[in-house]
Amino acid sequence: MAERTSTGLLTMMLEPTPAVAMTLPAEVREKLAELELELSEGDITQKGYEKKRSKLLAPYIPQIQGVDPSLQIDNRIQASSQAVLPGSKQIKSRAANTRDERFRSDLHTEAVQAALAKYKERKMPMPSKRRSVLVQSSVEACTPPDTSSASEDEGSLRRQGRLATSTPYQGHGHPAVEHWFNRVIQGSSTSSSASSTSSHPGGRSITNTTSHPALNANAAATALADLMAHTQLDNHSAPPDVTGLSERSLHAERPQVASVRGVSRSYNHHTSVMETADGCEWGGEGSLPLIDGVPVNSRVSNKIQQLLNTLKRPKRPPLREFFVDDFEELLDVQQPDPNQPKPEGQQMSPLEGEPLGVVTNWPPSLPAALQRWGTTHPKSPCLTALDNAGKPIYTLTYGKLWTRSQKLAYTLLNKLSSRNEPLLMPGDRVALVFPNNDPVMFMVAFYGCLLAELVPVPIEVPLTRKDAGSQQIGFLLGSCGVTLALTTDACQKGLPKAQTGEVATFKGWPRLLWFVSDGKHVVKPPKDWHPPIREASNEIAYIEYKTSKEGSTMGITVSHSAMLAHCHALTQACCYTEAETITNVLDFKREAGLWHGVLTGVMNRMHVISIPYSLMKVNPLSWIQKVHMYKARVAVVKSRDMHWSLLAQKDQRDISLSSLRMLIVADGANPWSISSCDAFLNVFQARGLRPEVICPCASSSEAMTVAIRRPPEMGVPPPGKAVLSMGGLSHSVIRVDTEEKLSVLTVQDVGQVMPGALVCVVRVEGTPYLCQTDEVGEICVSSGSTGLAYYGLPGMTKNIFETIPVTASGVPITDRPFTRTSLLGFVGPDSLVFVVGKMDGLMVVSGRRHNADDVVATALAVEPMKFVYRGRIAVFSVSVLHDERIVVVAEQRPDASEEDSFQWMSRVLQAIDSIHQVGVYCLALVPANTLPKAPLGGIHISETKQRFLEGALHPCNVLMCPHTCVTNLPKPRQKQPEVGPASMIVGNLVAGKRIAQASGRDVGQLEDNDQARKFLYIQDVLQWRAQATPDHPLFLVLNAKGTVASTASCLQLHKRAERVAAALMGRLNTGDHVALVYPPGVDLIATFYGCLYAGCVPVTVRPPHPQNLATTLPTVKMIVEVSKSVYILTTQAIMKLLKSKEAAAAVDVKSWPTVLDTDDLPRKKISQMYKPPTPEMLAYLDFSVSTTGILAGVKMSHAATSALCRSIKLQCELYPSRQIAICLDPYCGLGFALWCLCSVYSGHQSILVPPLELETNASLWLAAVSQYKVRVTFCSYSVMEMCTKGLGSQTEALRLRNVNLSCVRTCMVVAEERPRISLTQSFSKIFKDLGLSPRAVSTTFGCRVNVAICLQGTAGPDPTTVYVDMRALRHDRVRLVERGSPHSLPLMESGKILPGVKVIIANTETKGPLGDSHLGEIWVSSPHNATGYYTVYGEEALHADHFNTKLSFGDTQTVWARTGYLGFLRRTELTDASGERHDALYVVGSLDETLELRGMRYHPIDIETSVIRSHKSIAECAVFTWTNLLVVVVELEGSEQEALDLVALVTNVVLEEHYLIVGVVVVVDPGVIPINSRGEKQRMHLRDGFLADQLDPIYVAYNM
Repeated sequence: MAERTSTGLLTMMLEPTPAVAMTLPAEVREKLAELELELSEGDITQKGYEKKRSKLLAPYIPQIQGVDPSLQIDNRIQASSQAVLPGSKQIKSRAANTRDERFRSDLHTEAVQAALAKYKERKMPMPSKRRSVLVQSSVEACTPPDTSSASEDEGSLRRQGRLATSTPYQGHGHPAVEHWFNRVIQGSSTSSSASSTSSHPGGRSITNTTSHPALNANAAATALADLMAHTQLDNHSAPPDVTGLSERSLHAERPQVASVRGVSRSYNHHTSVMETADGCEWGGEGSLPLIDGVPVNSRVSNKIQQLLNTLKRPKRPPLREFFVDDFEELLDVQQPDPNQPKPEGQQMSPLEGEPLGVVTNWPPSLPAALQRWGTTHPKSPCLTALDNAGKPIYTLTYGKLWTRSQKLAYTLLNKLSSRNEPLLMPGDRVALVFPNNDPVMFMVAFYGCLLAELVPVPIEVPLTRKDAGSQQIGFLLGSCGVTLALTTDACQKGLPKAQTGEVATFKGWPRLLWFVSDGKHVVKPPKDWHPPIREASNEIAYIEYKTSKEGSTMGITVSHSAMLAHCHALTQACCYTEAETITNVLDFKREAGLWHGVLTGVMNRMHVISIPYSLMKVNPLSWIQKVHMYKARVAVVKSRDMHWSLLAQKDQRDISLSSLRMLIVADGANPWSISSCDAFLNVFQARGLRPEVICPCASSSEAMTVAIRRPPEMGVPPPGKAVLSMGGLSHSVIRVDTEEKLSVLTVQDVGQVMPGALVCVVRVEGTPYLCQTDEVGEICVSSGSTGLAYYGLPGMTKNIFETIPVTASGVPITDRPFTRTSLLGFVGPDSLVFVVGKMDGLMVVSGRRHNADDVVATALAVEPMKFVYRGRIAVFSVSVLHDERIVVVAEQRPDASEEDSFQWMSRVLQAIDSIHQVGVYCLALVPANTLPKAPLGGIHISETKQRFLEGALHPCNVLMCPHTCVTNLPKPRQKQPEVGPASMIVGNLVAGKRIAQASGRDVGQLEDNDQARKFLYIQDVLQWRAQATPDHPLFLVLNAKGTVASTASCLQLHKRAERVAAALMGRLNTGDHVALVYPPGVDLIATFYGCLYAGCVPVTVRPPHPQNLATTLPTVKMIVEVSKSVYILTTQAIMKLLKSKEAAAAVDVKSWPTVLDTDDLPRKKISQMYKPPTPEMLAYLDFSVSTTGILAGVKMSHAATSALCRSIKLQCELYPSRQIAICLDPYCGLGFALWCLCSVYSGHQSILVPPLELETNASLWLAAVSQYKVRVTFCSYSVMEMCTKGLGSQTEALRLRNVNLSCVRTCMVVAEERPRISLTQSFSKIFKDLGLSPRAVSTTFGCRVNVAICLQGTAGPDPTTVYVDMRALRHDRVRLVERGSPHSLPLMESGKILPGVKVIIANTETKGPLGDSHLGEIWVSSPHNATGYYTVYGEEALHADHFNTKLSFGDTQTVWARTGYLGFLRRTELTDASGERHDALYVVGSLDETLELRGMRYHPIDIETSVIRSHKSIAECAVFTWTNLLVVVVELEGSEQEALDLVALVTNVVLEEHYLIVGVVVVVDPGVIPINSRGEKQRMHLRDGFLADQLDPIYVAYNM
């Protein structure tokens, strides 16, 4: 965590003045420090803290008259609500090598404060969330997380987040303890100072909403008033910076909010809490302006307005120019900033450690050392193990270690066998699975393996089958060929068991034999058996595991000779002597804990006191007590351990650290370790700790120890400290920061290079060139004591373990291979090594490097920290759209409120932005205790990242800021000036392109024995059939049970139509419009013909849904009114419904026209049937609501009706002997034509299946098709979806019911959209088992101007599929690509063009014809085009040219109708019936639906497809734009805690695949996205619902 510095002073509110501070007795200061820590730990409340604190300080503060002492305010209050005491500190005369007096704190809060002050104005919309999501579901989530579990590498509780500067008062008093401790400053810089004393814990006071009564009387109030003028002081009860309101209106509104909030914390939008908080219900608005019919003042539109305001401010420098290639949109490549700092120093020269001394009597190998000490000093203590109370439970002597290891070695080699073969041979790998509190068993097992010449692989104990990273460990064991695991009895009992009682096999693990290495299982070797003790060789001694940044686990092999050489080097560097006592707090299985505590210890016959992690959690002082008790000379710790001990040291009067000659800080390379070291020294110097014994060191699993600060007796130069500019570091350049800017990093050296090692620093990427002296690079080591390889990974091994650094001219610096350490650093003055970060934490964003740890430090410095746990913050980067994006995940405390967290989050974003000059892509808060833990407590970063990318983190709060971070989007496209028409034609001819036009077969040429052709009017055909074939069945309607509900023969239909006509004739005039409101059935068809008989114009209308009158009835009413219907024909039941009380709530029931129920009409014949004067007369009106929410009615003439029927008859080869099954709604478009017209015209029998019945019986349609052996069937996408979802798993059951679909030749989906390939394919796949031919399924295409343009029909080639480049499509170009190529989009041909239909592709702007495979609007010319819109509700002026348009050049005579759909024609290799090459029409999408974004044209379905693919719980998705924001609505199918996982995934996928930034993500319940009868999404309805705040969303995220 970075050390950052600045000069500004923070003074602690309620803090004694400096003079007072100096006079405080030491114990008071210690108690204060203790309080601070308790508060920062969350052990006491803010209120308790203040109470205890004022009590402690009361005697020492001169009272100001009449004011409570706890309210006295120092006159230097800074921006923070309580600032930090400028700790006074005495300069001690220390040796020349004492640390720099000016201790620099981690990240000065005021650096963050200053950064945040700049953002005061920026208002951010707070996400809205349904209350239930806030309730954490798991019980465990409510237990506070193990605060001690800061990660191993995490500087623990990270308490140094903000230590105070100790500068200006250095001359005074005693060293004040407390300023070393972190202030977790409660409240926040936005809470008023009074609120911290208010009666509401948590600083939420009602009184302070407008004034600060407690302070009014006092001069302090003036100080406060001045302060308020300069700093960010809103009121805490107001939600943070969320509204777009003025302060004034906020204050007026507040008291009410505070009181409401006490009553109800519900965030549903029925309460006014969120409304007010979001600034929606404030008065004085006058009339509300409307945008698109939605009141602008809805809560949503307010938030969107705020979002737009935050986005309007230019955030980053303007983008550089891009190259837009003919087809590709190139992403912006970040050009290096010409002013960025560049290294200027010389090339560095490799640094050599002192030579490794040769000691004559050193043992030739570690087993030899063990043998020597075990036989010559058997009583010498080797290892003392402690229990959780800190009592020594066992001391292993060298004699015991020697004999027990021999027993184990003998047992392993001789007593384990499988099939009479020994199980293990020398050189085999063996897993060591020992808990962290049993070092004794581990040591015996480790040396037992060495003696048996087996290779130990120490790993963590897998606690559950799903441990974070456990699968990867299994992969390592598998790749190492491990078959045996050694463990202890207790551990074996605790492992999860399978039913057989054996240890369960963990996910991803090989099958293991578990062997308990306790005493009773091992055998004493015979007298004549001796383990082979050889000299150290290059054979593998042990394998240490390491987890990479990506989460994969590698095994690092260490040879016997390297293990020995490393022990030599450590012994020499640390001046270890025989029989010294050393305290080890680290994990003894790997890295420094293993090197010092298990290997080097035995080498020198040292006595190791091993402190288990579990004991440290209970008693953080345990290691210091053991140092004192055992007079240990050396302690091996991490900065976290020093840190914890600071928190707990108050009760310990009598401990002394004077025996220590070395305090080895194993993670001294971490940027935050310096503050731990300094703070620790400051407190414990009084207890005998000498400053020079603190020895940070740097190490890595691959290179082992890289550098260590030598103990003082070795006469080394004094330690160094560097204050570096973070801006420079982000460009890998070292610049010592003299001006004390906000963004600096203070680092300490990690001492000198190891004896016998050669070290250099090389460039991180590319060829390993040596760095310049002022450049940061990766430290590389060449020595005999580094790891050998990654086991089984030769490629990576070559990269890491066999690097050959070269000079600028490319010459290798030596012929020795170097090992990369994954430490980033440089060599400073006096040949001291400095480390500024690790490769694992390196995030390269837009060419600049940032260290994850530094970003964590900044987040920790944001006040107040009380909403999240200090040690539980993960920072990593994810790659989105060709750049790394920074993600910050923190654990939220259970008691943090929504607003508090949001406020903290928005400030973290701002602080990181200011200090690191980098945007955070996503900041997520998760419930307490839910982040995956690493073995020793910390956060498992790679697992956290994995969960984030899989959408399995389950955050409770998310803030995404793609607008600020994503700066490499392609440049918005500028439309080119159009080329003139003539040059287009010439261009096409030259290019050999034909004009894109195609037609179906010519109707005039087709001679067939079509009797119906003789009749001009469809009603005449019915009369003729009633005479010619009276009993021929025409219709058969099925009910949900699959039984026949009603039938109609030609005569029956004619008679029923006559009755209706008779009823109408007296009452209506010819040409009157009549609304037919019927459920699907024969009644509807009969009344339709009845109207034609009577000369009326029928309008079919879908009846209202009885359960959902409020939404369905207004549509009925609207169609009736718009179509100017003077009469309504319907059934008795519906008639009652139309006039019911419930209906009255939805519409004005008094204004219905006359309603006639046709259930019991008298049997009357009509004297004369109405004959229209010309076939151009209006036959019927076809009303339909488009997906964009427009209600459009088209006029169908008698001529068009007959032409339509004839065209369909020819295409589908329909004859009276045929049966077809129709599962469609009969109210408009092709569905209406197939139900009501075609059977009468062609005489075939139609089996009618109302789609509604499928809701109760999903297999109804397919069973009917099978039962009647139907060859041709029609359905809609919604029917197909019901079948795939509802019957997907039941194909077996259907087969047993004899459902057989092999009879089907064509199954056509009736659609007015781009074919849904994935749905049709899954339908074909699922029902293939029932005999459905894969070639049977195809689609149709029709639209308002012509309801049937394409229909697959029975003859003709199969529909073809092409793959087009989605990026080219956005530029209105069609570019064919191979299947599976990136950005490819499959498009299926929409069926064959019907006979008599001509199609051309025209340019939407110039109205000129386009060439083959160009994207344009589909225009159609055909005898069955509709003759025009009757009315287009809401857009009357529109579309006059939709029905009669001519090309601007080329064939300028033909009259075309514009379909409003984009598509293209492509000539295929296939031939059609006439022997011509077949022209395929591909529909891309509706022009009205397209989104114009960044100058490009997007089809919503493409974005939606990507989104649905991004997470398994997204059931459906719809997108629309509002102002210029892209809004994505997703339906969540799953638990509500997954809602927030979707926000990041949706944003990622849309960026990655469409180069668009999502503005708002709305997560809703399944079924919220409205869908029309054709199964198309009604995106505009959804948009209106969203803006009017009617969706009841689970979560709404506004991306910044």
